[in-house]
Amino acid sequence: MNLPVFPSVFSGWGRLAAAAAVVPGLLFPAPRASAQAVDATYLGGPRLDLASGWLVHAGDDPAYAQPDFDDSQWTPFNAATDSLHRLFPHSMPTVVWYRIHVKVRPDDKFLALRERLISRAFVVYTNGVPLLQAGSVTPFVPYYTWGWIGELIPPGQAATGSLVIAVRARLTPVDWADGQPGLMDWKLSLGNGLALGENAWLQILGSEALDWLNDCILLCLVLGALLLYFAQRNQVEYLWLAAVGVVELLTVPLHLYSLLHTIPMSWMLVEVPVDLLLPYLFARMYLAFARRPLGWRLHTYLVLAAALNAVASILYTGGWGTAVGSSLLIAPAIVLSSVILPVIMIAQARRGNREAGILLVPLVLRGIYLYVYYGAILLGQIPSLRASAWSVFRALFHTPIGPFTPRFSEIPELLGWVSLALIILLRTSRTSRREALLEADVANARAVQQVLLPEHAEGVRGFEIESVYEPAQQVGGDFFQALPAADGGLLLVVGDVAGKGLPAAMLVSMLVGAIRTAAAYGPAPAEVLEQMNERLLGRTDGGFSTALAAHIAADGTLTIASAGHLAPYLDGREIELPGALPLGIERNARYETVQLKLKPGSRLTFYSDGVVEAQNERGELFGFERGKALSTQPAAAIAAAARQFGQMDDITVVAVQRTAVMAVA
Repeated sequence: MNLPVFPSVFSGWGRLAAAAAVVPGLLFPAPRASAQAVDATYLGGPRLDLASGWLVHAGDDPAYAQPDFDDSQWTPFNAATDSLHRLFPHSMPTVVWYRIHVKVRPDDKFLALRERLISRAFVVYTNGVPLLQAGSVTPFVPYYTWGWIGELIPPGQAATGSLVIAVRARLTPVDWADGQPGLMDWKLSLGNGLALGENAWLQILGSEALDWLNDCILLCLVLGALLLYFAQRNQVEYLWLAAVGVVELLTVPLHLYSLLHTIPMSWMLVEVPVDLLLPYLFARMYLAFARRPLGWRLHTYLVLAAALNAVASILYTGGWGTAVGSSLLIAPAIVLSSVILPVIMIAQARRGNREAGILLVPLVLRGIYLYVYYGAILLGQIPSLRASAWSVFRALFHTPIGPFTPRFSEIPELLGWVSLALIILLRTSRTSRREALLEADVANARAVQQVLLPEHAEGVRGFEIESVYEPAQQVGGDFFQALPAADGGLLLVVGDVAGKGLPAAMLVSMLVGAIRTAAAYGPAPAEVLEQMNERLLGRTDGGFSTALAAHIAADGTLTIASAGHLAPYLDGREIELPGALPLGIERNARYETVQLKLKPGSRLTFYSDGVVEAQNERGELFGFERGKALSTQPAAAIAAAARQFGQMDDITVVAVQRTAVMAVA
């Protein structure tokens, strides 16, 4: 197994060979001198990319690896400029051998070779001994060779002062589809093991920097999108974004491992589900952010494009496909991301969707990259244009910037994630502004509600009134009014609007106004409820309100009418009331009344459902029994008991006691 070249870390085989080569030159015969020998005795840098001086030959014979093999009839080959297409214009041999003669310093004990992407199966020999290998040439077992893999050359070989490096490479139709299949100058390097290791890390950091930045941004986006989706379930675009991110991040561990190891090509089949899901999820994410409905035709196209993309991935992994065939299979996915989605984004942006305009930028850049990349592949099938096509590939993937060689193909993807992050940031800013305005509105509504629903009811001669009102939010849906009646008695109305927050508070304000208007014409409880019902009809958007109206006359006569509200307690006993529909449901509703006699000192207690529906951590309700048992207690004590039990809704408690003063009067 090949090992990565790390600084000051060498493979066990290399150390064993170094220990065995006590007498230089005894273990490995010196190779025959060659006029094409490359002078590597004084390396001018951390590595020497082996370009000129190669000899190439089609066919397969183990003797080709031997240092004394006569290669004088082989064809000269420059790995930086030549292409096997020129040497084999009418054939595509499956096995190709390369040989090069190199002069080295005899005292260099840390000389090493490093390779990357020679082919899917190859063996590199030094003086006839296998040094680097990936897969099996015959029988063919393909390997994925994306990483920088290196090995020390046994010191006994270097001690001869001359090396013959032979490369046996298996080439598939996928390899022959490239402009320069097989060996290239940057694929095999000679140099000091420590320097090669340091350079390998620089290459890993440089070429993968944009990819790692993409992964970091994507991970943050996934976490943020999940949090946003759980907080805003109607924003399904966040769920699609999280799905895209999770699927892409699933490939990261295998990718990291492949940077330092050669791995069987069959392992890459785990990415086939990713290639199947990603085009579909990617499109759904963009459509969701653009607020574009998905029709059945477009949905069918997405499924087809994703399926063909997965088929192309399988063929590429197995080495069975061709460049043209693979391009045709993934053409629907290319058209989707570079034509269909940009057109949709343009249309949505023209309708005023600013987010679609932001997403258009990375899509257009991605489309340009795809056109250049696959256009170069197709042009590479024309012999006269292969050199030009390959220069495009080198510009995209092998343009060095200092010691680094970044892949510019990652830039469109990076801009895509940055655009999505920008959209989320803009949304967050807008939400913060809206929340600030809403908080101001709620504060104003709270101030108005405090005027309409004071914490303590005003005193009415002859009655002691206790009241507690504790909304579950800043503003609530409970209401009560205790008003002196024209006949010297007391009109009391208690109710609960369905819902919470600002909408419920607005309805409360309207109902309080209706109560005061109705009270001015007379204290009859049924009439008060009827007028409240008429005022509420058509204004609740399907909602309703419960209410209970009670009039206590000067002689202690108690008249009560209920619109679906909880019955009050008189001296600890529940008053039985006839059933009735809540307010705001039926036009011209009528409400029955019940009459009782309220003796001096009697206590009448009214609740909202927030008292009996208080719930503790075990899910247990406060309930009617506890409410009945506490009904003779002060209003503040009852409200405190319900709140401590577990407040879930607005809590309102109003208690009225008829005093002796009223009875004497």
